[in-house]
Amino acid sequence: MKYALYLGCTVQTEQYGYEASVRVTMPRLGVELVDMAGASCCGFPPFSSVNELAWLYSSARNMAIAEGMGLPLFALCNGCHLSFAETKHMLEQNPEMKAKVNGKLAKEGLRYEGNVRLVHIFELLHDITGKDKITTALSNPLKGLRFAAQPGCHAIRPSRVGRPDDAENPKKLDDLITWLGAESADYPEKIDCCGSSLAVAAGKATLDIAGEKLKAVKRRGFDGLVTTCPFCFKVYDNKQRAIQVTVGDRELEVPVFYYTQLLGLAMGLKQEELGIDLNQSPVDAVLAKIGGA
Repeated sequence: MKYALYLGCTVQTEQYGYEASVRVTMPRLGVELVDMAGASCCGFPPFSSVNELAWLYSSARNMAIAEGMGLPLFALCNGCHLSFAETKHMLEQNPEMKAKVNGKLAKEGLRYEGNVRLVHIFELLHDITGKDKITTALSNPLKGLRFAAQPGCHAIRPSRVGRPDDAENPKKLDDLITWLGAESADYPEKIDCCGSSLAVAAGKATLDIAGEKLKAVKRRGFDGLVTTCPFCFKVYDNKQRAIQVTVGDRELEVPVFYYTQLLGLAMGLKQEELGIDLNQSPVDAVLAKIGGA
């Protein structure tokens, strides 16, 4: 299992815990990650709403690099994965635009054919790696903990371009959590947006939206929130203190983890290896329950 690793902008400039936990856990599952030389922004969101050609070029450029490597493209970010999937879909439907994009790529000696396989982390862990391999790799199962899954909008919508999980009833992240020995459960707010897309235009609205989600998670008795989306993590973890102020609840404390951080803890890896010391939400209570890591 060998994949071209696409980090995207947010992961490698802000969400170091996600990258660290992915790099240390995937090899233990037999997954080989190969860094992409010359990778750039996928075009989402800076170009996608401003200049369609610039966005399609930026997205196709990275897929062309992966095609040149002869490897499936593993994008850590939900938004990046969606950008690639939408670009692939659009260029399949529009040969003229594909030719225009390739005309620009030719200046770098690149060509986009459209045959790259896109792999989301849900697909890699749930569909390809599978339960048996994950459970066999565990030495410290997360017994006695109950987590709320946060798949993130871009992992489930829009369905027309093919997403890694069901838009109305996503289950893969829940399954992955239970495979670690913890519990997961459906809750009405599971597929609600984190509000990150509004952050620039209406920052307070983002905090209000995220606050409602965190209140629901706490009210329903979960030990914490789990995601694989750097945008969701950035809002729920990094902005949790700002959310407390905005919603007027200083007691609104919810531990937030990347799934791969919990996977690493269940494997018996150290917190520092997984970038958990970079989490800004109150994770100590959960870590104390896990122990041994």
